[in-house]
Amino acid sequence: MRASLREKIIQVCDQKIATKGDNVGLSFYAFFANKNNDPNLLMEAATWWIKTHELDHFEKAVKIKKMILADN
Repeated sequence: MRASLREKIIQVCDQKIATKGDNVGLSFYAFFANKNNDPNLLMEAATWWIKTHELDHFEKAVKIKKMILADN
């Protein structure tokens, strides 16, 4: 996964956790605007989320952040 996407995921997770607490869930769509202006990046996130890790549609932000940090 490209570094810019990893950084964006961590940023969004941190923001969601800060505003809604440790129990907040999110989907990979949370990392993108409501427009599909970069389909390759969207597919990269979807592949990591769905195919590589077989995650449910919604997962806890703390779990996703921990996985991203461990995936170095």
